[in-house]
Amino acid sequence: MTALDHAAAVPCGDDARPGRTLRAALRRAAPALLAYAGTRLVGLAVLAIWGAVADRSPHQLLAARWDSLWYTRIAEQGYGYTLRLPDGSIHSDLAFFPMLPALERVISAISPLDAAGAGLAVSCVTSLLAAWGIFAVGDLLHGRRVGTLLVVAWAVLPVGIVQSMAYSESLFTAVAAWAVYATLTRQWLAAGTLAALAGLTRPVGAAVVAAVWIAAAVELLPGGRWRRARRTDPELLAGVVLAPLGWLAYVGWVGFETGSATGYFEIQSGWGNGFDGGLAFAGFIGGMLTGPGFPAGLALLTGVAALLWLFARGVRQGQPLPVLAYCGSVLVLALTAKGYFCSKPRLLMPAFPLLLPLALALARLRPARTALILGSAGLGSALYGAFWLHGSGPP
Repeated sequence: MTALDHAAAVPCGDDARPGRTLRAALRRAAPALLAYAGTRLVGLAVLAIWGAVADRSPHQLLAARWDSLWYTRIAEQGYGYTLRLPDGSIHSDLAFFPMLPALERVISAISPLDAAGAGLAVSCVTSLLAAWGIFAVGDLLHGRRVGTLLVVAWAVLPVGIVQSMAYSESLFTAVAAWAVYATLTRQWLAAGTLAALAGLTRPVGAAVVAAVWIAAAVELLPGGRWRRARRTDPELLAGVVLAPLGWLAYVGWVGFETGSATGYFEIQSGWGNGFDGGLAFAGFIGGMLTGPGFPAGLALLTGVAALLWLFARGVRQGQPLPVLAYCGSVLVLALTAKGYFCSKPRLLMPAFPLLLPLALALARLRPARTALILGSAGLGSALYGAFWLHGSGPP
């Protein structure tokens, strides 16, 4: 039995059974979605109270700082803005993938919202869709209780406030989670289309492509479903072809605009981004461990070790290959990037399968204890989110 066959053989939620309606699927996911919405509302309430005391606007903190300003500018004026910093570095808006600003532009054109408000609306809706997709994956693999706990664990991440910001994390996670679900359930056209959309949303869309391609490779291996169900071949091949088109289209367009086949990567280099196998990140941690920032460096090193342990735990628990491929790709891309080290927690947010071992552990506890743990984590996340956005915040 292949990994995909194992995933399909696990008892599924109602939403995974043929003939079930969207209403039935939503009803099954309702507890997870309500818990998620409640967690996010607590986070926003704490942010609003903190903002009232500090005389800061929550709207400005959520939609008019850092990357959200770049998305808004693209939505309103299109691409073409470049910022030259005193140190000589060049920041071009071509570093930002087009899906979020395109949605902001459309929504602001057909509604009373401006581009920044449209960005918040996109995050609000897509964070719920992301929660639903995460639930669907957890429910498919381990049942409804684990799916619900997986969603809440994602909601209470320390940087969970980003899920409510005019950033692309919620949009990307929604597309990626449903792409993984479609891959696990062998809905190849949907998986390929969603992977293409993920590739138009963030550079890490390549991780979704990896999940689709590895799942397809399993199907094509001797003994795979390919040999047993020839009628699925055209859909599988179409999904494989569709999956990378979004990512390739944007990177290719940037290459055309810049006159260089490697134009997108040169622009990322101007931002101080790129991939060096994790050498710069290791040096950053090493510098903290050998200086006055030792406690923070030790905490960061512990966090990285915990992430690697969670991934290894997922491997030992037999998570399907597409899940591991997606999660592992996000993990590798985040940890081996050489810039914006403080952004790594939010860059890792789409790697929701890392939380599956925690959800399984929580499912074995008594409900009261589970509620206490997650409730405490949710309150801590809300307080940290407000503190974070009123301080350095996400770059």
